[in-house]
Amino acid sequence: MKVATLALLIGAASAAVAPQQQIFKLPEQLKDLNTESWTKPLQNFEESLKSLTGEARRIWDEVALMFPDSFDKASFFSSPKPHTRKGDHEWDHIVKGAHVQSVWVENAKGEKERELDGKLENYNLRVKKVDPSSLGVDKVKQYSGYLDDDETDKHLFYWFFESRNDPENDPVVLWLNGGPGCSSLMGLFMELGPSSVTKKLELKYNDFSWNTNASVIFLDQPVNVGYSYSSGSVSNTVAAGKDIYALLTLFFKQFPEYAKQSFHISGESYAGHYIPVFASEILSHKKRNINLQSILIGNGLTDGLTQYEYYKPMACGEGGWPAVLDERTCQSMESSYPRCASLIENCYSSESVWTCVPASIYCNNAMIGPYQQTGQNVYDVRRPCGDNSLCYDEIDWISAYLNKKEVMNAVGAEVNSYDSCNFNINRNFLLQGDWMKPYHRVVPGILEQIPVLVYAGDADYICNWLGNKAWTEALEWPGQKDYAKAGMEDLLLGGKGDKIGQVKSSGNFTFMRLHAGGHMVPYDQPAASADMLKRWLAGEWWA
Repeated sequence: MKVATLALLIGAASAAVAPQQQIFKLPEQLKDLNTESWTKPLQNFEESLKSLTGEARRIWDEVALMFPDSFDKASFFSSPKPHTRKGDHEWDHIVKGAHVQSVWVENAKGEKERELDGKLENYNLRVKKVDPSSLGVDKVKQYSGYLDDDETDKHLFYWFFESRNDPENDPVVLWLNGGPGCSSLMGLFMELGPSSVTKKLELKYNDFSWNTNASVIFLDQPVNVGYSYSSGSVSNTVAAGKDIYALLTLFFKQFPEYAKQSFHISGESYAGHYIPVFASEILSHKKRNINLQSILIGNGLTDGLTQYEYYKPMACGEGGWPAVLDERTCQSMESSYPRCASLIENCYSSESVWTCVPASIYCNNAMIGPYQQTGQNVYDVRRPCGDNSLCYDEIDWISAYLNKKEVMNAVGAEVNSYDSCNFNINRNFLLQGDWMKPYHRVVPGILEQIPVLVYAGDADYICNWLGNKAWTEALEWPGQKDYAKAGMEDLLLGGKGDKIGQVKSSGNFTFMRLHAGGHMVPYDQPAASADMLKRWLAGEWWA
């Protein structure tokens, strides 16, 4: 799922995890911490607490009482995934970052400079041609493989599908699920990929796949998600961004035929954190072969301070759907928000793990916890969660399919098994303070250069449309006044068909509310999702 559903702060990561990023859920192992463990430092924890103000120390003491047993388990490292690395001869192409880095060219002034920016020496890209007939996911050209950083033992898995339409000219899109810690292959087989997986583990062709009019890369990141693996870990969004830049640089170096088309980054849930940071990393390199033209954030967690205020309205009948919570619980959430806001403000001010972790824990328990306790689906206010911990049976079907040996062999997967979501990663991002970091602050810089689309299915709770609309209007940037004044207009299928939602746009900023879509818009509203993508990539709302 997309975001994480972290009802309790310590697991808090649900926003990006709904099926594909649904880790917005507090990991079970963090629900029963013991008081003593919070006083045992990860490293010099007690000494660090001594330097905090009385108020901050009091918050940590409260956290210890609320979640007594957790820091014993609060390792920032996930267990290495068992794997068997394939020999170089088993890959069709290997692109060495050191070779790319060693290419020098002459600029307009006659000076020698590197052809491409970035620290690529330690990265290599392995590429496998996937035979379309081997699995039948689609008939188009496909590549899969790994981005390797052998120095830090990181190996990110990707799967590329060419456009069904005109690959020589159609845009290229990168898709990211959230969590943090959920595989983007969930997005591939549950939402917007060429085929979905049925209960019988058979493939069903998707007429509304996003590769109908664009080539799409699905990436399992950070490491130890899906088919990706490492003996170490990545526990924050900024570190993950360096890997993304290297992956794309080497991919487009190997396949220059896709580098001239426009490139776009899209994703949902916790990808509301990832995408602004990844885009900023790419745009910071002046000499690059990545033709980044826009970003698309679906039902994302981007500005916690603004968005958390809208959990109560969404749960209590103010988001266009019937209330899930009773009046008493709604009032309790209303009373809890001021302290939640204060904690997030402290996190925004210091961006310190010691202030950001308590903010995540308290706010997730106070603003998401009451909803989760009802058993209702946090990714869709219209339906109960069901038996699967991430609320959708399809996730189990996808995991079973991707664990088939013939599937793993066809795409060159090197891990021994596939898991849709890694809750250790979810926990690690939380305990690094990443959950509440103010990554929305990089969006104004992005808007100066490329268009940004924020879209939201209006039946989602965990990253609801009320909060997403609010943060886009609260964002301080040169076009804020004009954007705030722009009204919401009807969004019609194909521009003239049935009403599928509403849209507001000004300058490089656009917000869409997609009706009757949950956390995963392409899953609930495939036709509307495909129509939105096609029109966005064509530049319909760009300044």
